[in-house]
Amino acid sequence: MDPNRIMSSSFPLLFLILLCISSTAVGEIRFSEIRSDDRPIIPFDEFGFTHRGQLELNVTKISLVGPNSDSSTLDLSKVGFFLCTRDACIHVLQQIEDAEITCTLLSDSIHKVFTFDRLPNPNTDSFNFLYPESNADQYTLVFANCLPQLKVSMKVRSAMYNLENGKSNSRDYLSAGKTILPRVYFLFFIVYFVLAAVWINILYKKRLTAFRIHFFMLAVVILKAFNLLCEAEDKSYIKRTGSAHGWDVLFYIFSFLKGITLFTLIVLIGTGWSILKPYLQDKEKKVLIIVIPLQVIANIAQVVIDETGPYGQDWMTWKQVFLLVDVVCCCAVLFPIVWSIKNLREAARTDGKAAVNLMKLTLFRHYYIVVICYIYFTRVVVYALETITSYKYLWTSVVAGELATLAFYVFTGYKFKPEAHNPYFVIDDEEEEAAAEQLKLEDEFEL
Repeated sequence: MDPNRIMSSSFPLLFLILLCISSTAVGEIRFSEIRSDDRPIIPFDEFGFTHRGQLELNVTKISLVGPNSDSSTLDLSKVGFFLCTRDACIHVLQQIEDAEITCTLLSDSIHKVFTFDRLPNPNTDSFNFLYPESNADQYTLVFANCLPQLKVSMKVRSAMYNLENGKSNSRDYLSAGKTILPRVYFLFFIVYFVLAAVWINILYKKRLTAFRIHFFMLAVVILKAFNLLCEAEDKSYIKRTGSAHGWDVLFYIFSFLKGITLFTLIVLIGTGWSILKPYLQDKEKKVLIIVIPLQVIANIAQVVIDETGPYGQDWMTWKQVFLLVDVVCCCAVLFPIVWSIKNLREAARTDGKAAVNLMKLTLFRHYYIVVICYIYFTRVVVYALETITSYKYLWTSVVAGELATLAFYVFTGYKFKPEAHNPYFVIDDEEEEAAAEQLKLEDEFEL
């Protein structure tokens, strides 16, 4: 193999390493189709095997089109499937850069599954293969093509699962680190169901002081609960059968509604709608007009990412779109809170109600900090946990993210609950004077 080919193959392998670091292993039966693809490395799926792991590989409609018309002259030992851990991928990349090997399939660090030289004859266009994996670890199923200018077309059905201990030998299609996720999601569904019941009780008792925003909060909690229920059923069916049986559609629907309502709620609270004022300014409406379509794009990207898998050439592009849109949405919802803080600070100095506005200002400052912490934790810390945690305990990152979300919901409800004598709005004369002094000190400090 020429040096240019070796160098070009190292970039897809580097992409594969990044994929192993960033992706989350779920596992299910996958159907993939490759059309006239000459990429040297094509990742398919990732899975955490126990010591009783198995890979079923069913490949049909194989077509190999090379620079020569006679396919019998091709060295098909350099075309095939293999399993690779994260550490092994790094080692293979180093071997290629050091010119120790000219093809990924020649490395002793990978687990070779099936190479095309094992086909009965060059005209064979399908094969079925069962590969047992007894070394417990997290693996990525990869197709390697080390022949320059060879274009491969095929349909691939891959199923990775673990055999459970016992006489039944039943299959578990969820990765070793996520096999308890159905119970985790269902437990959080119960928590949110109870939370919704508590909030309904509060709204009933405080119905004379409840604003429209409080009923919107209830809708957000209910949608979150149904989202968790659908995700629990989705993972449960995948665990037992390898397919979601339609629960993934409901999950995407409720995930879409939950995402839109949550970001809308943050914007509405940040503007003081229904609590401080019954209207939205034009610039605040523009934030909603931006955030809601972005959430639509983010959910479309999420569906594409989940349903196609990393074998698609545009998969990484969609993943980048999702991350970019998510970051933009998170930043956009912070602007209304900043605007409210600025307006309250100006009002506290001009309208003579220093204490009232100061307490409102304190409330929105706290909420601003909490929103930032929530976004940082669920987008950065949870991702870091997925990266550094052993594959056996990947469920801990899900629990951490859900606990952070639950804490955010509870904080929002507690701070903005309906209350006739809300301490943020009922201030006596002594607190008024103290607040005026504090504002004076803040002004001096800023100067």
